[in-house]
Amino acid sequence: MSATRFTYLGPEGTFTEAALRTLPEAATRELVPMVSVPAALDAVRNGEAAAALVPIENSVEGGVTSTLDELASGEPLMIYREVLLPIAFALLVRPGTKLSDVKTVTGHPVAQPQVRNWLRAHLPDAVWESAASNADGARLVQEGRFDAAFAGEFAAVTYGLVPLVTEIHDAENAETRFVLVGRPARPAAPTGADKTSVVLWLGDDHPGALLELLQEFAVRGVNLMLIQSRPTGEGIGNYCFAVDAEGHVSDRRVSEALMGLKRTCPQVRFLGSYPRAGVAQGDVRAPRPGTSDGDFMAASDWLTRCLDGRA
Repeated sequence: MSATRFTYLGPEGTFTEAALRTLPEAATRELVPMVSVPAALDAVRNGEAAAALVPIENSVEGGVTSTLDELASGEPLMIYREVLLPIAFALLVRPGTKLSDVKTVTGHPVAQPQVRNWLRAHLPDAVWESAASNADGARLVQEGRFDAAFAGEFAAVTYGLVPLVTEIHDAENAETRFVLVGRPARPAAPTGADKTSVVLWLGDDHPGALLELLQEFAVRGVNLMLIQSRPTGEGIGNYCFAVDAEGHVSDRRVSEALMGLKRTCPQVRFLGSYPRAGVAQGDVRAPRPGTSDGDFMAASDWLTRCLDGRA
């Protein structure tokens, strides 16, 4: 395995590259752009890279389906870090292009909902066509295939373009969450401000099936931060669920919830426990009464005394 190489959703100039470069360890790694999320993750599975950074969630559009699907299928991988990156787009054009010249625009499919209102107000007649990434859209503009691309302003220099308009976003404070993914290993030690990600499959479709899964978390006081259904590919109505929960797998409330799910679900895929980005330990709310590790240990001690006749 190449321990010195990180892959990411390319080409050069993507928001993913910008997010990756915020990680201290990126300064000592070879950063290799890949054409797609599956290609970036397959490089990790094949041992060509130690880890890959890929987008997984956007504050406007929700989960990034290509990443969720890749993590739910194929050879297992684990999430070790997450990165939050504020997102604002620039309209990149070839030098000399005016706004009135823009008839065709491109960008990543996730970008379109984030600039839809701006497009309607300023380029109502422009034709949109999606690109593999925002930076790839910039490359297509460079080649003359489109008049403009929505991408990060930092991509302009790479592709010989100029930012015609900057700070474009329909939603204030838009962010994208990225995850650093590697091969399975022991999770990092808990920090007190952690997140645990899993994928769950329903055993059979019946009234209350999803509720039964959620109750495994609820009765143990585990707060869910994301739950998204994804088709399994096995026919209409067959879904798995990507779940992010507050806490670390070593926390008793989280571990017992996962054990409960493992007993009742045909498949549970553990995607990792890792530090929450932008959250300090002191900012994490205390567990609900009855759900701390101490509470679980006290209950276990009580049961032991019952079994010993010492209750």
